[in-house]
Amino acid sequence: MTLILAATPLGNPGDVSSRLKSAIEDATIIAAEDSRRFHRLCQDIEVTFTAKVVSFFEGNEEDRTKELLAELKNGATVLVVSDAGMPTISDPGFRLMREAIAQGSQVQVIPGPSAVTMAIALSGLPTDRFSFEGFPPRTAGARSATFEKLRFEERTMVFFEAPHRLKESLSDAVEVFGPERKGAICREMTKRYEESIRGTLSELLSWANSNEVLGEITLVVQGAEIDSALRTANDMVDRVREFEAAGMDRKGAIATVADEFGISKRLVYAAVVDANKMSQ
Repeated sequence: MTLILAATPLGNPGDVSSRLKSAIEDATIIAAEDSRRFHRLCQDIEVTFTAKVVSFFEGNEEDRTKELLAELKNGATVLVVSDAGMPTISDPGFRLMREAIAQGSQVQVIPGPSAVTMAIALSGLPTDRFSFEGFPPRTAGARSATFEKLRFEERTMVFFEAPHRLKESLSDAVEVFGPERKGAICREMTKRYEESIRGTLSELLSWANSNEVLGEITLVVQGAEIDSALRTANDMVDRVREFEAAGMDRKGAIATVADEFGISKRLVYAAVVDANKMSQ
């Protein structure tokens, strides 16, 4: 009754580990995000297996999790693999892992390739602290709101993105983080057409607008300068007070400063309220 989560190559089958090969050979059930891609991987790495292979993707995750938990209780060795990288990282597997632990099953993880850490290394941006933010929301409003919450995040940020949405995401990133914030587009990592584009977000957007964007995309964005949120808040409050001193009412001053800084009025209002509390 053992559940094994195993990382698979991002694209180059030469990155497969010997532990993964052994786990494929020894498993009694293999839950694969895409069974066809899994069979292709086994052909590429010349591994044979006797396990029953079942599909395990977002659409059937809830029902399949129940089935796999029952198999674990009956003594099965269940191996979970995604199309690339580690299961549970923007892929199914988290619920299964959580419930397997809760029911007392043995659990293991076979480490291996990671698009997140590889992209950070390729980006040339700071690696001492970073955050993985997954896929940004698909709709423009929700995506901008997500980026807004990360405006002052000081850690290097890593996002996954679909190639057909990269332009829109970069456009929103330029708007929220600023055109001079540095970043990197890491495309088709470990594959034949691997490519890394580095520069300011404005330069990355220009590249995306000038090229056909294909393949798996990982976007890395530099974190904000240390204490920039505090400095910006102080700057906003000072500007509001300048406009008020010139005769503008507070509501108008906040709206003007929000336009000037390119941020929401809510953030300016919150900065003013906090500053007033501190001065009391």
